[in-house]
Amino acid sequence: MAVASEHLNRSGLKSGSDQSYVVGETQSALEEITVGEFFTRTVSRHPDREACIFCHSGERWTWSQLSQKVDQLAAGLLALGVYKGDRVGIWSPNKPEWVLAQFATARIGAILVNINPAYQRAELQYALVKVGVKVLITAESFKTSNYLEMLNDLIPELATCKPNYLSSSKFPLLSHIIQIGDTSNSGMFCFEEIVEKGTTANLARIDGISRRLFPDESINLQFTSGTTGAPKAATLTHRNIVNNARFVAKSMKLTQKDRLCIPVPLYHCFGMVLGNLACVAGGTTMVFPGEGFDPIETLQALNAERCTGVHGVPTMFSAMLNLTEFNNYDLRSLRTGIMAGAPCPIELMKDLRDD
Repeated sequence: MAVASEHLNRSGLKSGSDQSYVVGETQSALEEITVGEFFTRTVSRHPDREACIFCHSGERWTWSQLSQKVDQLAAGLLALGVYKGDRVGIWSPNKPEWVLAQFATARIGAILVNINPAYQRAELQYALVKVGVKVLITAESFKTSNYLEMLNDLIPELATCKPNYLSSSKFPLLSHIIQIGDTSNSGMFCFEEIVEKGTTANLARIDGISRRLFPDESINLQFTSGTTGAPKAATLTHRNIVNNARFVAKSMKLTQKDRLCIPVPLYHCFGMVLGNLACVAGGTTMVFPGEGFDPIETLQALNAERCTGVHGVPTMFSAMLNLTEFNNYDLRSLRTGIMAGAPCPIELMKDLRDD
């Protein structure tokens, strides 16, 4: 506490003292910009270049097309009554709607709440209540988890209410559930219904709302793993995640000529920040091989889309390298990527470098 009360000079050292603090590189300043501004700047620079490729669904969007879809969803959320500071949960694997939700909420200052696709009933209930989620965007299911069944168990009121009139005793702040897919469950909106709610008037409001947001405001909530107790909701600002993405992109030398394969989950900062936002920083194409990691789907995406980078945890890289058909894929376009989430064995790194 004594140190905290003393003056620091410009280099971060205590005035008139020995050098007690380690100071990192200061040549590259942090940028004071919101996620929305960061995104729209990239759109204006590279409107006709590919922004997203979803191998599972076959959708491919340029930055201009992505921007139009993002603003249409943002306008739809405004029509629902979602405003700056409201918490919008996303409970889904890596789907196109996840990417749209990430940037649409940022455009209007709503706080995106990342919910682990592996959560079960009790974990979901805890997360929704803990941070006061107002709107939940949900997939129908993922792997063995039936999301709609869990939601109907937790919210029996869904069976008899209309989508616009949700009132739950367990979740008093939850006013709307948006289901990803073509058909909606009782009491829920279909994702496309929300997109269609975005009127011209609401679209016209978005830029003005975006200009009134500030870089040091909260924009994202991510839950810790909960290994030492109940999960904590870490609050992240525009400034925080934008600059993390910028420096990752700089380290990886990402440009508009790169194509980054993102098989890691978007609910985690690895996918959402070091993946999606790093691609925004470089004008780089985001390539999503599937809704969850599959070694064959990932290798197919790397080969077919001529990816120059790929993210993954050590077990993902091991799974790809150990496939008997590994040598059938042309991976010569790869030059970079990130391995994280667990210690990276030296032998695995050598194999990655060589193969």
